[in-house]
Amino acid sequence: MRCQQPPSATPSPGPAPPATCLAAPAALSQALRASLEMKCKCHGVSGSCSIRTCWKGLQELRDVATDLKTRYLSATKVVHRPMGTRKHLVPKDLDIRPVKDSELVYLQSSPDFCMKNEKVGSHGTQDRQCNKTSHGSDSCDLMCCGRGYNPYTDRVVERCHCKYHWCCYVTCRRCERTVERYVCK
Repeated sequence: MRCQQPPSATPSPGPAPPATCLAAPAALSQALRASLEMKCKCHGVSGSCSIRTCWKGLQELRDVATDLKTRYLSATKVVHRPMGTRKHLVPKDLDIRPVKDSELVYLQSSPDFCMKNEKVGSHGTQDRQCNKTSHGSDSCDLMCCGRGYNPYTDRVVERCHCKYHWCCYVTCRRCERTVERYVCK
């Protein structure tokens, strides 16, 4: 998602519209503030908790990231609409409720990095090597964008059976092995 200034934005007095380009950083900051939780530690002889120290700290990173991802996936597309002498950012679909300050908004959809697009500098994922057994970003399911993948075998030559000879050198053999690899369709 990208956010950019309106083409003819002129500063004017008065309150800013609720969904501005600053909404994304503000919403992220608000999400982080909301994820603060009270953490306490007891001090005292034999755990008697005669003194208790408390502070605000972030939740587990996984929980914060899950919250931010949820906000990202539910972001609202907005457009510039003239309202009087100013342009305001409003939801593209007018039947959607007004955007809250805590929500993420965007003006342009992100480019599809699955397909080649020289205009945005994306080479796409076709013919990229992927990992069939991974569940991460290098997995064939995710990287190939649902198009599937082709297996191929590759011959790898590497050093093996290495021996260290007293003072100063190592000798190795060259071994070949066949490895199965996968590339996106």
